[in-house]
Amino acid sequence: MKKIWQKDDNATNILVNKFTVGKDLDFDERLAKYDVKGSMTHGKMLTEVGIISHEESEQIIAVLKEILNKIESGSFVIDKNAEDIHSQIESILIEQLGDTGKKIHTARSRNDQVLLDIKLYLLDEIREITTLTNDFFQQLIRLAEQYKHVLLPGYTHFQIAMPSSFGLWFSAYAEALSDDLEMLLSVKNIINKNPLGSAAGYGSSFPINRESTTTSLGFQSMNYNSIYAQMTRGKSEKMLAMAMAALAGTLAKFSYDICLYLSQNFDFISFPKEFTTGSSIMPHKKNPDIFELVRARCNRIQALPNEFMLLTGNLPSGYHRDMQLTKEILFPAIDSLKECLEILNYTLPNIQVKEGILEDEKYQYLFSVEKINEEVKNGSSFRDAYVKVGQEIENNVFNFKAGNLNHTHQGSIGNLCLDKIEYQFNKLKNKLLG
Repeated sequence: MKKIWQKDDNATNILVNKFTVGKDLDFDERLAKYDVKGSMTHGKMLTEVGIISHEESEQIIAVLKEILNKIESGSFVIDKNAEDIHSQIESILIEQLGDTGKKIHTARSRNDQVLLDIKLYLLDEIREITTLTNDFFQQLIRLAEQYKHVLLPGYTHFQIAMPSSFGLWFSAYAEALSDDLEMLLSVKNIINKNPLGSAAGYGSSFPINRESTTTSLGFQSMNYNSIYAQMTRGKSEKMLAMAMAALAGTLAKFSYDICLYLSQNFDFISFPKEFTTGSSIMPHKKNPDIFELVRARCNRIQALPNEFMLLTGNLPSGYHRDMQLTKEILFPAIDSLKECLEILNYTLPNIQVKEGILEDEKYQYLFSVEKINEEVKNGSSFRDAYVKVGQEIENNVFNFKAGNLNHTHQGSIGNLCLDKIEYQFNKLKNKLLG
């Protein structure tokens, strides 16, 4: 298939073609529908400003609708001889409409065409990630409410610290997701700007109407400076990678907690055996492979921003072919993050929380601060009370049980402010899905 930039019939060297096309065709299927929608909008705008006739626009859009129907039905096949999806769609237009099909590229470059497709694709993926995150959030809130009074030992430095609760633990991750959505929303607002019309980075001398395409494509705004519009290629992907890394960090930490709490040395929670795996030689093993893999995948996702910085950080303004590689870095990572959310949403409802954990003798020192607070309430200074309780611990005469935990502390552990966390999360979610 002839390249859209070729000026003669001389074929590109096979090895050069293979190297420069790279893995583009593997990922272009995701961009196909956005390329068609962008071309339809561009064609309508060309008619509005008088560059092509109404009849030509109708012909172009009719063919593009046929292509879109095939894409959405799954019957569209990317030609392995095509350079990319963008050139294939234009080739179909030319094949069916002749010279009329050749007019679709007027006042447009493949640069702003690809940039538009990627932005539209990323905006849809942000919505999908938001929906999956919302599902996970709702489960955490439900579990927090269900287990808000079930006590759990808190740890710092892997040392027994102070009393906590499963409700406090579940809702901590719920609120963490709220912060992650806040970052995702900021990225959405940056990506949600129309680059179409910037052409190769230096605009077009045709009287195009960028406000029209911005409205038609549903963008919030546009990239006004044509050079900067091209500079957002790579930047958009990198910023989304940063937001994904933040969300992945929350999922990785949660999964680490799950692995820790499942171990026999902690034994705080359990899952039905169908959610664990065994050992080839140790018949007693119930391994948390699901959560270990979520942790591993999410740790890989947290490395994405650094990979983007190395790829794009040494480039001047203007388009460079280096940007082609952003697809093979980001697109599989998006899939992986969604799969992690999906498997967590599937497994978490089956978690089994254990009660009476703090009755174990080893957790008696968990209440040292509570004992100090009692001394203070009885008139002692905090420092004197600290010394007194510390000496009791050293002399092995400290005595304080979970049942002595005062109602104020129990109330603070159970008061999770779930309504406030939900309000904050839902406000962000609605903006992301809107």
